[in-house]
Amino acid sequence: MNKFQGTGVALVTPFNTDGSVDYNGLKSLINHLIDGGIDYLVSLGTTGETATLTKDEKKKIWAYTAEINNNRLPLVAGIGGNDTLAVAEDIKSFDATGYSAILSVSPYYNKPTQEGIYQHYKYLSEVSPLDLILYNVPGRTGSNMSPETTCRLAHDFKNIIATKEASGSFDQFNQIMRDKPEDFLLISGDDPITLPMVALGASGVISVIGNALPKQFSDMVNLCLAGDFKTAIPAHLSLIDFTRMVFAEGNPAGVKAALKHLNVCGDTVRLPLAKISDSLEKAIVAEVEKLSQLV
Repeated sequence: MNKFQGTGVALVTPFNTDGSVDYNGLKSLINHLIDGGIDYLVSLGTTGETATLTKDEKKKIWAYTAEINNNRLPLVAGIGGNDTLAVAEDIKSFDATGYSAILSVSPYYNKPTQEGIYQHYKYLSEVSPLDLILYNVPGRTGSNMSPETTCRLAHDFKNIIATKEASGSFDQFNQIMRDKPEDFLLISGDDPITLPMVALGASGVISVIGNALPKQFSDMVNLCLAGDFKTAIPAHLSLIDFTRMVFAEGNPAGVKAALKHLNVCGDTVRLPLAKISDSLEKAIVAEVEKLSQLV
């Protein structure tokens, strides 16, 4: 489980200006993150604009990501949905070469009961060749996975090893930390609250802003994990404005603008997402310049 301690980054999917997948940009991004000192990569989570990728594109991206990573860091694949049988088939047909785990979002739109959520993950755990990381993000799914359901799954299935929690509820985090198995990981799903979550006992974060600022963000997380909050707090506070700007007009358009400025990859997104406004882009660029001088 130590492979999922620290900073994971949910990779953006770079696109060419014609909307096709930019594999050179993806290679550049992967190397940028590894050079920046992050701990593991997450391919095709929400930040990867998975909803607008075809099945064939997903397979090619997963395979290419594993090829470029070349076992340098642990790899996680995002495979989720709101049709349990379809997700199970995607997991069973997934080429797991080079991957260590699957991140699977709680079913969205359907608004299942807690028992429905439990049975969904039970089914996936029974067919998955890899360990599973739960993903609770009520702001996107329209339903919340309760702490009781999270811990019930954690206790009942040994291959359910962690949860990425993006509920924003510290009451929920408290309950998970109290009731989970000792080796089950609580992972922050929100960049701005990673520091207090690690202080509570979280193992780290799956980050968005880490795409652009891997060293700055992972250094802060490492300080937290080492218990050096006196040094970590100023680093955390220095990232507040950048984080707010990156999410101001949607994810991943904001972080892609930063990556374009850093010459890592372009800022093209697929509809229905749109590029950020010129004024916000200028503000993000100015903040990136300021933060780059602090490294």
